[in-house]
Amino acid sequence: MSDNREDSAQPLHWDKYWQLLCRRRWWLALPAFGVWAMVWAIAWFLPAVYRSETVILVEQQKVPEQYVVSNVAADLQERLQSMSQQILSRTRLLHIMEQFDLYPKLRSRLTADELVERMRKDIEIELVQTPNRTELTAFKIAYLSNNAQLAQRVTAQLTSLFIEENLKARQQQSEQTTAFLDSELEDARNNLSEQEARVKEFKSRHLGELPEQVQSNVQILSGLQTRLQQEMDSLGQAKQHGVYLESLFNQWRSFESDLRVGKSVGSNAPPALDQELDRLRSQLADLSSHYTEKHPDIRKLKEQIAKAERMKEQMEARVAAMTKESSPPDGGPRPGSYADLQAMSPRMEVESQLKANKLEIENRQRSIQQLEAQIDGYQSRLNTTPVREQQLAGLTRDYEQSRKNYEQLLAKRDQSEMATNLEKRQEGEQFRVLDAPNLPQKPSSPNRLKLNAIGLLLGLVLGVGLLAGTEAMDDRIYSKEDFEKAVPTPVLTEIPPLPTPQEERHAVRRQWLHGIFLCLMTLIALAGFATTYLFG
Repeated sequence: MSDNREDSAQPLHWDKYWQLLCRRRWWLALPAFGVWAMVWAIAWFLPAVYRSETVILVEQQKVPEQYVVSNVAADLQERLQSMSQQILSRTRLLHIMEQFDLYPKLRSRLTADELVERMRKDIEIELVQTPNRTELTAFKIAYLSNNAQLAQRVTAQLTSLFIEENLKARQQQSEQTTAFLDSELEDARNNLSEQEARVKEFKSRHLGELPEQVQSNVQILSGLQTRLQQEMDSLGQAKQHGVYLESLFNQWRSFESDLRVGKSVGSNAPPALDQELDRLRSQLADLSSHYTEKHPDIRKLKEQIAKAERMKEQMEARVAAMTKESSPPDGGPRPGSYADLQAMSPRMEVESQLKANKLEIENRQRSIQQLEAQIDGYQSRLNTTPVREQQLAGLTRDYEQSRKNYEQLLAKRDQSEMATNLEKRQEGEQFRVLDAPNLPQKPSSPNRLKLNAIGLLLGLVLGVGLLAGTEAMDDRIYSKEDFEKAVPTPVLTEIPPLPTPQEERHAVRRQWLHGIFLCLMTLIALAGFATTYLFG
């Protein structure tokens, strides 16, 4: 029973609110319509602001970075902020104002700085980033104006300024980097030249004492020592040969003395000559067992043996001739003919060989002294080489450091020049207009459609408030339920309204008029919304 009563009471509850709405419909309709109409009218009197926008894409350089590395800072956001400060500077904005005759009504009331601040507020710069990447790929430039064409033109001008400023800034920064590297490279070149001059001067001053000449000095020293040993051996041989010649000369003089006094000496040559021949033949036999016939020592020994044998023959012939003539050659008359001169040749040849031997000994001794001096010099060079090596190591270390620094700067300068040429040819990173500045068809503000909705909502809230207030202040009873609540007495009967025909006609007419007014307000509101949507 209770469930059925609750089910039957629910429709009566909504019916109660419907009756309330019908009874006080004007308290809701008139405030809602009035507030909406006022907001709608005010919205149309507000100045329209048009927003023109362009999208600029940040294009990466066309040449791969593995071939040419850009020498411009990669942080585009910082460069964009710097460009924004330059483009939105007071001088630039005042020039744009004069160029497009902006804010003509405000110029008489605002100062130049205030106009610049106003224009900066009307310019919007928005960065665009890809969802999955954090680097900057594009950005938007927008300008707000009361004139759609003017907004488009100013946006196009700002876009052009950003593109030009980017090219100029990148080229200028690249050229400054190249100029800085040129300056550093020149300093490095001068430093390298100084180090080269120091190394060259050191090597010239200590030529022969350098570490790289140790091997050649050792070889030369070894060769000099070998030559010294050879010279000493040759000096010993020369002295030995001198002793032999002295002995031969003395023996020959003894022969001549014996012949002078008539003493018989036989027909043999002096024994010293035979001994020399035996010695030379023994050496020849010893060398022949080790070397071939073309060896220089063997040839020299054969020449000496031949010379000694020839001298022996001459001496034996001379002794035989002197024995027959029994006339002493020494102290006698001088040779009057070529035959007499030939007879005297053994003695003269021995004397000549003695003189040549003395001269050879002197030359050998002089050569030995020179070789010893040279050996001392090269030995001194080898002794000072460790000191020169340490000194040269310090100079070489500084030189290598300077050379390495110079080569690094040279590579960087060349790379920077390539990057600068890339920027001059506009092949580097640059801005490209992705969406040209649009011509706005509708103002971006005020949003009249939104204002209309807000006005209608405010009107409805005000109407609901008035409706609830009047209903709360009204003490009249409009239903049986309210009467039963007010009077705890059962209702015995209900008297229906008994209108006259005239009152019925008047009530019908009034209902029609109310309906017409409600429909008219609704149509006006719909027309206002439609107008705002189409033209607002």
